[in-house]
Amino acid sequence: MRILHLAAIILGSSSLAWAASKPLQHLKNCRLVPTEWADGDSFLIQTAAGKELTVRLYGADCIEYHVTDDSDARRLRAQRRYFGIAEYGKSPEKSIALAKSLGGQATEETVRVLGKPFTVHTAFSDARGDGKHKRIYGFVTTANGEDLASHLVSKGLARAFGVYRETPFGKPGKEYRSQLADLELRSARLGIGTWEHTDWNQLPKERKMQREEESELELATDAKREFTGEPVDINTAARDELMRIPGVGEITANRIIEGRPYKDSSDLEKVDGIGTKTAERFKEYLKFDKAQ
Repeated sequence: MRILHLAAIILGSSSLAWAASKPLQHLKNCRLVPTEWADGDSFLIQTAAGKELTVRLYGADCIEYHVTDDSDARRLRAQRRYFGIAEYGKSPEKSIALAKSLGGQATEETVRVLGKPFTVHTAFSDARGDGKHKRIYGFVTTANGEDLASHLVSKGLARAFGVYRETPFGKPGKEYRSQLADLELRSARLGIGTWEHTDWNQLPKERKMQREEESELELATDAKREFTGEPVDINTAARDELMRIPGVGEITANRIIEGRPYKDSSDLEKVDGIGTKTAERFKEYLKFDKAQ
């Protein structure tokens, strides 16, 4: 059996981060609102009270279905490499077409399982990726009592990746992260969903290429990119806004979001991968005005 390298997934934020999370509210009898832009892990819902909210799932990341800018394209490439399908069909065009079709399948599956009223569990934490479109992080329990993120990962239609926190049923965020990683490993072993198309001989090389590219981008931004504009509010900034900080990639940005709120730069030391020196270096790029 081929074993996936899941170290980057299983690494969790400190227990202090999970303890800092705001309590979840439980919105019962929600309904899915059809939209053209939704995908498997981000969609519009209407609460029983008639309020519309855009929910971004904790813990699961479906392949990009709607690619509209360079950021989406880079994310799609990273996802293709993660699943080992970047060389599918021996051409980028065929690989991209396959990936988008799989993103479409994830969307269809979410629409299917949310065809009956469901429950959203949310603390209304800001889940904006690019800072333009308002979203909130949430867990979704389907009509038959299943966790939607777990369902999508089990079907091979999402990877265990993103922001985590304590679940609606009291499970620590680190345990939930590990649970999704185990489900991903099983779906990969079964070769279902996206994993059906994985080139296992190429996967190590593709993931290595992605790591090297991310390291090169980090070096380039640290050395060449000037940080412009106002300091970033650590407690309210969207993921991509946090990634403006030299040395902050997507995984670190997600971990920072998980650890909110922060009172000062020393609080950042509770985030995995950020030590005293790094927290001090980040200080000049940050402000701590608003605690969620």
